[in-house]
Amino acid sequence: MAILVFLIVVSFVMYVFYKLKYVRSSRPIEKKWLSAKSSIALGIFVALFGVNQLFLFPATITYIIAGLFILLGAYNAYHGIKAYQHYLPFAREEAEALNNH
Repeated sequence: MAILVFLIVVSFVMYVFYKLKYVRSSRPIEKKWLSAKSSIALGIFVALFGVNQLFLFPATITYIIAGLFILLGAYNAYHGIKAYQHYLPFAREEAEALNNH
């Protein structure tokens, strides 16, 4: 159970880290790429939070709400991964073009 709490905290810290990098970035494709990475971290955070609730409060309503959190987190992480894969080659090109000039 302690490992679950540790993973929740790490995923939240990664979300904040990528959002701060997003705000500081000035390149448009890199911003989309960082947004996708933060979306993955947020999805993992929400899903793990739902799993944690299953262990803390074993009740029917908790199972329903935790299930919704897990589904929402998985959906968010899945679409974040798809966006990350889509923007990664463009972000590399953008970084190379900036380094070559």
